[in-house]
Amino acid sequence: MTFTLPELPYAYDALGPYMSKETLEFHHDKHHKAYVDTGNKLLEGTGLEGKSVEEVLTSAYGNNQPLFNNAGQHYNHIHFWQWMKPNGGGAAPGALAKKIDEDLGGFEKFKADFIQAGIGQFGSGWAWLAVKDGKLAIMKTPNGENPLVHGAKPILGVDVWEHSYYIDYRNRRPDYLKAFIENLVNWEHVEAMYGEATK
Repeated sequence: MTFTLPELPYAYDALGPYMSKETLEFHHDKHHKAYVDTGNKLLEGTGLEGKSVEEVLTSAYGNNQPLFNNAGQHYNHIHFWQWMKPNGGGAAPGALAKKIDEDLGGFEKFKADFIQAGIGQFGSGWAWLAVKDGKLAIMKTPNGENPLVHGAKPILGVDVWEHSYYIDYRNRRPDYLKAFIENLVNWEHVEAMYGEATK
């Protein structure tokens, strides 16, 4: 299966004022497209051409770093666009909210710890809410890495590469992360991924 660039599930200007049209045009049309195009070139001749993006990235991890980097970023971004929506944020839904209370000490603590994971990721990378061993966990990974290669299933992720926020927030990564968690998160997609991860 070759990688294809998904359409954004909303208009380029739909996430303002928290994420601008210009950011989405650069991030989706240039950065994500480059991961797709480069990933497809690197897939050729690997024997992984017919595999899902999850299978490609887990197979390439530790074996083919260039392919892993691009497959990982493709996977991360497929979901990143879905993890946001206009008028997002607010509280987590029912069963997930209960699990956040149980495993992460409540919603406000989760938000603070999730933001801190993003702030604390040195350089480029991601902050995550993932399911590991049946429990919710907050994680952070460098570059294009994600929880799938650490025995966990991501259900929410935020991109802390500079291209994700520099146009709108310059060097103010904490402000970007606060805006993401409070105003952009699409909890329905998080809940759907939580359901899949706990099947």
